[in-house]
Amino acid sequence: MDSVISKFLNIPTTCISDVMDGLNNMHPAIKPLKEEYKFAGRALTVKIPVGDNLAVLKAIREAKAGDVIVIDAKGDQYRAIAGDFVIGMAQTLGVSAIVVDGVIRDVVGIKNLDFPVFCRGTAVAASGKAGIGEINVPISCGGTSVNPGDIIVGDADGVVVIPQAEEQSIMEKSLEKLKKDEIREMKVSRNVEAIKEYLDNMLLNK
Repeated sequence: MDSVISKFLNIPTTCISDVMDGLNNMHPAIKPLKEEYKFAGRALTVKIPVGDNLAVLKAIREAKAGDVIVIDAKGDQYRAIAGDFVIGMAQTLGVSAIVVDGVIRDVVGIKNLDFPVFCRGTAVAASGKAGIGEINVPISCGGTSVNPGDIIVGDADGVVVIPQAEEQSIMEKSLEKLKKDEIREMKVSRNVEAIKEYLDNMLLNK
């Protein structure tokens, strides 16, 4: 894991989102199967039509260790892009997470893998394998543009996309904001007078 990604792994998505003015967040319906899931990695993008997951298998085969497979499944919630068998293969090959604007199935089995999957929910029906789809192309996932190599960060609050060209600047600004938030928390939390002063200052500046 490179140093930039390891640093993003320790920054909440809410903090990163604030630095980017909330413009690079995926749709809030895309959530982790377990709240404790947290990941950061580079995007290996997948574009598929509704109901065809062969390109997902291709992405798993070509993924490098640490990659995040990000799938544009058009928000379809009827046919699952994968079940526990396919997700298990991705985990074994070193993929760090799967994010899909769509659904998965075999939810109990996938939870037992303890592997970060972020999706819109679960379904019963499987996808077909006609072979239509592309990998490593620009996509839209959860209403947000994702390019191959962008850094993707996910936690209990959702998923954010950090454009590759801006990753260093966004990382530095996110770390700075995190530090300020921590100082504010130590100063204000459980201190009645400090809380009143903080609220008064906020209200006066509006």
